[in-house]
Amino acid sequence: MTDNSKTRVVVGMSGGVDSSVTALLLKEQGYDVIGVFMKNWDDTDEFGVCTATEDYKDVAAVADQVGIPYYSVNFEKEYWDRVFEYFLAEYRAGRTPNPDVMCNKEIKFKAFLDYAMTLGADYVATGHYAQVSRDEDGTVHMLRGADNNKDQTYFLSQLSQEQLQKVMFPLGHLEKPEVRKIAERAGLATAKKKIQQEFALSVKRTLNNSLVNIYQHKKVV
Repeated sequence: MTDNSKTRVVVGMSGGVDSSVTALLLKEQGYDVIGVFMKNWDDTDEFGVCTATEDYKDVAAVADQVGIPYYSVNFEKEYWDRVFEYFLAEYRAGRTPNPDVMCNKEIKFKAFLDYAMTLGADYVATGHYAQVSRDEDGTVHMLRGADNNKDQTYFLSQLSQEQLQKVMFPLGHLEKPEVRKIAERAGLATAKKKIQQEFALSVKRTLNNSLVNIYQHKKVV
């Protein structure tokens, strides 16, 4: 049996069920696991509650249940500079960029990966529904996730070989209902949490406001 105890995996934890189960599975497989919550956007819900604060509480609860250390890191500036400004530039040019593709490339598997390396990570892991295979020469290939309804390989399509060398996707061989059942059996705090949409919606609201400003500016000039 492989001894994974000397392999450190830093898990990007969002406060959702997928990343929670990712951390749980890696811990059960004997890896040295650390959880990291990324704050990429500053937003409140319709009740004035900071959603990032609530998500971090869920991360802390799950990390305590699983028995792993956890940290929080703020990537708001990186997100604005590398992703949001890129969106605006693309819209100005008449193109329609995909926010998830760029966020994965620049934040989740660049800024986060760089941060994880400072924690001594051998790999980073996320709750994405995708798989990787490794050739004998070390080349890594991305494969579709087992759940056709949740497959996220398109959103990971811009990852470089260097980035792929450092990633793990523990949920890739599972389907979403299985992941939910694992969380429920383990009694994880996020087991019944609904799909997270607040972050995407908050970005969309800000993006729409910015596009209105761009449109109005073009009309003036």
